[in-house]
Amino acid sequence: MARHVAILITALGAGGAERVIAQLCAHWASSGREVTVIAFDAPDDPVYHPLPEGIDLVRLDCPGGGVRSVLRKAWRLRKVLQELQPDVLLSFLTKNNLVAALAGLGMDHAWAACERNNPERQKTHPLWNRLLRHAYKRSDAIVCQTHAVKRCFPVTLRDRMVVIHNPVAAPGFAPETGAKRITAVGRLDRQKGFDVLVSAFALVAARHDDWQLDIWGDGAERDALEALIERKGLTGRATLRGTSEEPGSWITSTGIFVLSSRYEGFPNVLGEAMAAGLPIISTSCDFGPEEMLHNDVNGLLVPPEQVGQLAGAMERLITHEDLRTRLGEAVRKQARSYAPSAILPLWDGLVDRLASSHESAGIPAIGAQGALAKG
Repeated sequence: MARHVAILITALGAGGAERVIAQLCAHWASSGREVTVIAFDAPDDPVYHPLPEGIDLVRLDCPGGGVRSVLRKAWRLRKVLQELQPDVLLSFLTKNNLVAALAGLGMDHAWAACERNNPERQKTHPLWNRLLRHAYKRSDAIVCQTHAVKRCFPVTLRDRMVVIHNPVAAPGFAPETGAKRITAVGRLDRQKGFDVLVSAFALVAARHDDWQLDIWGDGAERDALEALIERKGLTGRATLRGTSEEPGSWITSTGIFVLSSRYEGFPNVLGEAMAAGLPIISTSCDFGPEEMLHNDVNGLLVPPEQVGQLAGAMERLITHEDLRTRLGEAVRKQARSYAPSAILPLWDGLVDRLASSHESAGIPAIGAQGALAKG
């Protein structure tokens, strides 16, 4: 059994990986494991998803992403790992996986690299990709969120790849009856396709002046999106709401949820919308939505970056309340397959097998993970 699990993350903000980490911490704390979360952010930075009591938090106050920063992070992380001596280290996010590989050289803890996005679409220097390929060869497991993402990795790494979908807890909020707001949630960057969403809403807004568009989140594209909203004549109709005060509170005012992303890993916010029983429109982007939704059964799927088709899907849901009801009821049932009770035991099995392998045989344990990889 993995008695002590260390979890590495960049920061503890409002992202999807941070949300999953908070759930893992709560689960493992309740089962008696020792858990340490290691973050590169500052000690006074906010924690958006609260960690339960009993979880140790080590903040290394080591920002930045250049080569020197990576080496500095690896050195500080190594010192912490030498002190903690965890059974298993889970590293979340691509660059952190490289840092974890460097920091763990010569150490005897098991290491699982958790890939949380679409490796094909992330803008990284070619040197990063070469280093990562070598780093991943040292891993005991590579945890992915969808089956489709496997294609992004060399065949030589497939034997250590594990697919574990994200756990989606029942939301603490319920949508208001009759809400007439189209809602999107995520970082304000190009990946999320909010420029496409605003342009699509502009095509239907004039015919449905009682509907609004809310985009929740913050990021580098805020100014550009504000300018687009003004240019499309949507001031007062489309609003950038910032980060919600409480996780998931945006559900309350939502009538239709839209995921407009150009690419994803496993969109947590889509899972939240599903669990809330919201009618959903999503792009069929790589990766995630097509494994989570079935078109016209429990949601509407449209190709990425297609303004007209996205507008058509919004028009269809706005004008057909019965369709919104049917899709919402169906998607709530689908969301049960991502319930923590179904997903968290897979993490238990993973860390326990990795720890056991390092204690007994000293060889990669991932060959024993076939059941998970096929799950």
